[in-house]
Amino acid sequence: MEDVRSTTAWVATHSSHVTVDFTGIEKVAENMKNSLPKVEWDFEGIHYFDNGPLTVQYLLVLDTLNFCFWPDEEMSYDHLASGLKVTLESDKSAFDADRLQKYTGPQLRKMLNWSRPLPLEDERVRLLHEVGLELERSFEGKASKLVESCDNSAAKLVSLMTRHFPGFRDHTVYKGHQIFLYKRAQIFAADLWGAFKGQGYGDFEDITSITIFADYIVPAVLQQLGVLRYRSSLDNTIKKNTEIVSGSEEEVELRACSVYAVEKMKELISKKTGKQVLSVELDLWLWAFGIQCPSLQHHRTLSIYY
Repeated sequence: MEDVRSTTAWVATHSSHVTVDFTGIEKVAENMKNSLPKVEWDFEGIHYFDNGPLTVQYLLVLDTLNFCFWPDEEMSYDHLASGLKVTLESDKSAFDADRLQKYTGPQLRKMLNWSRPLPLEDERVRLLHEVGLELERSFEGKASKLVESCDNSAAKLVSLMTRHFPGFRDHTVYKGHQIFLYKRAQIFAADLWGAFKGQGYGDFEDITSITIFADYIVPAVLQQLGVLRYRSSLDNTIKKNTEIVSGSEEEVELRACSVYAVEKMKELISKKTGKQVLSVELDLWLWAFGIQCPSLQHHRTLSIYY
């Protein structure tokens, strides 16, 4: 996880299109110091949970598919989470490793009760196959075996995820430097921690090592809060809903500066309150804040990583 922190910090200090505003961070930290946000992981009741290995399997499938909804204006994370939940409740073997390797696009649509092609549907199917194959090859077909092999370390789990599943290798090159973000690998660890409330499969001794999950919503919320400031050309691109190429300077800066800014925010809030604040908690709050703002405009990038 040090690679994520150090490389995103490097982007923030060499950024051309996005600026981290420390005055904005100070204001947010000051506002939060007496009322730290508390957001429950499953506040909508949309996730499957049985307190056992099947929940781990569900979460891995969920986070394998958890990216890029915006090309379909009506599609959202809730459709994905609840659709997978209903599927598993009606068929406990739906996410067995051998079956994950065989799903087609139309079958995935039926699973989610969706009548038209999903955004990046072929990629979603490909990643399901990839995860099913590697689970079968290395973890007896069970995501729970993957988690058990991480020795209660969220950082080790992220490392295992990126080692075994290429679709989770969320890194890029920026101005000649390799930058690590690992959004979906980290969110799998965070989902386990949140779902199991830090116990059992969610018992990670180093949950503090996890950063925020650099996506579409968090940068937009941070801009609205005055924590991030955009160059006018980037601001106009976002306002016009013009697509930003994956791996471009603008896209990498939006994500990396978000990670760096929230790390600084976390440090400042912890200092002001004398209490440990987790990046996971801040991310949940920022994301929840963002999805409650229908007018919020986020950047548009086609990507399997978020």
